[in-house]
Amino acid sequence: MSKNKKLNNAIKNKNDEFYTQLKDIEKELENYKIFLKNKTIYCNCDNPKFSNFFKYFFDNFEDLQLKELIVSYKEKEQGFYLIHNKSDNKLKLKKLKENGDFRSEECINLLKKADIVITNPPFSLFKDFVDLLLKEKKYFLIIGNSNALSFKKILENIMTNKIRLGINCVRWFFLPNGNLCEGARSFWYTNLDLKRNYQRLDLSKSYSTAEYFKYDNYKAIEVSRTKDIPYNFEGIMGVPITFLSKYNPEQFKIIGADYQVKDGELAYIANKNWKGKFDRAYLNGKRLYSRIFIKNILKKE
Repeated sequence: MSKNKKLNNAIKNKNDEFYTQLKDIEKELENYKIFLKNKTIYCNCDNPKFSNFFKYFFDNFEDLQLKELIVSYKEKEQGFYLIHNKSDNKLKLKKLKENGDFRSEECINLLKKADIVITNPPFSLFKDFVDLLLKEKKYFLIIGNSNALSFKKILENIMTNKIRLGINCVRWFFLPNGNLCEGARSFWYTNLDLKRNYQRLDLSKSYSTAEYFKYDNYKAIEVSRTKDIPYNFEGIMGVPITFLSKYNPEQFKIIGADYQVKDGELAYIANKNWKGKFDRAYLNGKRLYSRIFIKNILKKE
């Protein structure tokens, strides 16, 4: 079994009990303190018995100058929520009528009161979670598996700079038994307007037909590793979805994703002579993992 199989199978098996380490929360939140002052923070997937998000915000409530902290969760199919605010400086525990699911009417009403949602949502429900946040037009800073980069709404919002990846990635999570589990790279996803200096990728490889091959079904070349992007290629390239963690909008243009060829949105990329499927990239008859299509933004002399 590969070291990341447990975490990657979370969506398939609906096993979502992966808890974020406090040091990972502290490391990332250090960059967002300016956004937290006088704000109501909602952690809507966080049992305070296990959640380091609750611990971080409760222990640092005054230092962060928060207005209010709301935490909702379910325990044995019973929903609860905690509220802590600066006006009375008390932690109040209340029982919900429903089971505490973030999609329930009660939790959506709590969401409406919040300024920013900060949590590690269930991996198997990440798509639904983001859809809800976008629908309610909420600011957020959340952890998601790298596979989420291929979700249509996530990618569309990254392409338009409405969602961006955070500073750090997360590899280790606590299991309910207290053991640490190493998984595939997970990222922080946010729509907070964090000003950051994009780093240009140092590209050293030059394009050659001997090293870079065209897909069987797409009018693009395969680049299996981000560091191998040829600096002088003017056409369309297919790269792994993890490229987005290195994405610099001043250096690259995102064209779209492989599923958009199948959907007809990127029909011009399709090889009309191909008789097979367009759901994923095929190279020498082999079906590859999800690919993002990009182009270099070449400097003009």
